[in-house]
Amino acid sequence: MNCRVVLVRPRFAANVGSVARIMRNMGAAELVLVTPAADPADPEARRLATHGQDVLDRCRVVADLGEAVADCTLVAATSARTGGPQRRQSVGTPEEILPRLADAMTTAPTALVFGPEADGLTTAEASRCHFLIHIPADLDCPVLNLAQAVAVCLYELRRQWLRRTTQETPPETPAPFVEQERMFAHLREALEEIHFLWDDRADALMHALRHLIGRTGPTPMEVGVLHGLARQIRWYVAHHRKD
Repeated sequence: MNCRVVLVRPRFAANVGSVARIMRNMGAAELVLVTPAADPADPEARRLATHGQDVLDRCRVVADLGEAVADCTLVAATSARTGGPQRRQSVGTPEEILPRLADAMTTAPTALVFGPEADGLTTAEASRCHFLIHIPADLDCPVLNLAQAVAVCLYELRRQWLRRTTQETPPETPAPFVEQERMFAHLREALEEIHFLWDDRADALMHALRHLIGRTGPTPMEVGVLHGLARQIRWYVAHHRKD
């Protein structure tokens, strides 16, 4: 995915390592740290970056947010605070904001920006981003751990990206009407032989079965399975009929 993860002033090596692991899980490769207090080479970062040590090996350390996102065409940041005119005007949930990043990153670099663990991005930093992502957590405990916030955002971004880049298998076409009719006739014969369809309720029961099966739009393979069921019922009756 053509989206870099930018951590602004991260304090704890464990969080940096956990973020690297999540990035590896979700297919993001570029990590940038802005004036970090945490060292990506710290053993704790390496330990928690399971399968993501290569992300730590390649990460860049820069002096300010502007340098981290200079070539990006779209930048979104997370924020637990949504008050004030500067934050309110561009805030949205991950489901609202990340489709925009998924669209933009097909042609140019984009960035997801996360603030420091203690207090998040400053208002000045947040205002430099095109959009703010607010994860609607419980009001009694609204602030997520840094790695958790990265996981939520990268998951949603990957989901949106896959939707745009993965060829979906078209649904199989239902069997033609005439084939379905043959199957229903065959099934009716079998069900009559075991007396499931019997007396004056037979038509009503068969109608219910037709509706149950027909509304699923059975495919040719499924119609074949039902023919097989009917044949097996009739075979069983023929071989177990009492003279």
